[in-house]
Amino acid sequence: MPYIAAVSKIDLPCRTDQQAVKEQARIAFTSRSPHMERLMDVFDNTQIVTRNFCKPLGYYMMPSTFEDRNNQYLETTLKYSVEAIEECLTRANVSKNEITDILFVSTTGLATPSMDALIINRMRLDPHINRMPIFGLGCAGGVSGMAKANSIAIADPDAVVLMVAVELCSLTVLRDDYSTSNFVGSSLFSDGIAACLVMGDNRPGDNRVRYKSASSKLYYDSLEVMGWDFTNNGFKVLFSKDIPTFINENVRNDITGFLSKQGLKLEDIKNFIFHPGGKKVLDAYTDALPVEGDFLQNSRVVMNNYGNMSSVTVLYVLERFMNEGFENGYGLMMAMGPGFSSEMVLLEMGN
Repeated sequence: MPYIAAVSKIDLPCRTDQQAVKEQARIAFTSRSPHMERLMDVFDNTQIVTRNFCKPLGYYMMPSTFEDRNNQYLETTLKYSVEAIEECLTRANVSKNEITDILFVSTTGLATPSMDALIINRMRLDPHINRMPIFGLGCAGGVSGMAKANSIAIADPDAVVLMVAVELCSLTVLRDDYSTSNFVGSSLFSDGIAACLVMGDNRPGDNRVRYKSASSKLYYDSLEVMGWDFTNNGFKVLFSKDIPTFINENVRNDITGFLSKQGLKLEDIKNFIFHPGGKKVLDAYTDALPVEGDFLQNSRVVMNNYGNMSSVTVLYVLERFMNEGFENGYGLMMAMGPGFSSEMVLLEMGN
């Protein structure tokens, strides 16, 4: 089966303390909509300590158009995607000329030609690389992209599949939107960029993290739970306060059903590589799954240190497992996103 050779992440230059973000939000929102002062505690309730931002806080206080912000998305994405890819190639001891496929995952900016084409052009990668841009999966995109990268490697055992995930959520926060969703989003979402290399069976390398299987599920009649409204001003975030309840009601059965198809039980999972959507989401996972100990510690550390980076966050969690250590046995990657949907990838980790 294919294996994950390396994962790299980017610590963006404007890492910012959550309390500083809170004070800027107080100025930006309550000065023009005083009733929002009662919502300010949401910043403290996230348990986020620092946020990963692509711009200094002052940038977000200035008026900007959707065109301005999307141009910043294009420039920042290209610069740091190249850095993440180069680091990932170094970690895996792979040449850029060996890459056979590239997947680009994002939901926070628009580009045509797609960003994978811009990356190929900038890095002078093989012009015959197979390309797959993936847009619109939100927080679930990182796990879904991982499943698709491995499907490619199963089809071609000689494949070297590069997946790049980029979310610059801070550029989507609307300065003049006083909705609760936009305000809560300003307390939670941040920016992240990660790269991952998935290798086919025939490729030599460190194959301690091997792909086993994947599951994708779309829940009927749940379109309003999470997503974007596309407005004249840009991307307007939509998410429901019922997300934790939705997770509580579904996640246990979804996981046990998926594992049973692999002849496994929940107790067989030693490494939980879960997307930390927020404190309430992590609490919902903890409440729903009868697992002993702090099984979401790595997810919580990433959330505390970076915030919610949408699809990229789970790759930061995976990178932490791969660099800080994991328990030999099975690992489960999981994230939920717009649709409402869930994505899972089962890994076998260890020698």
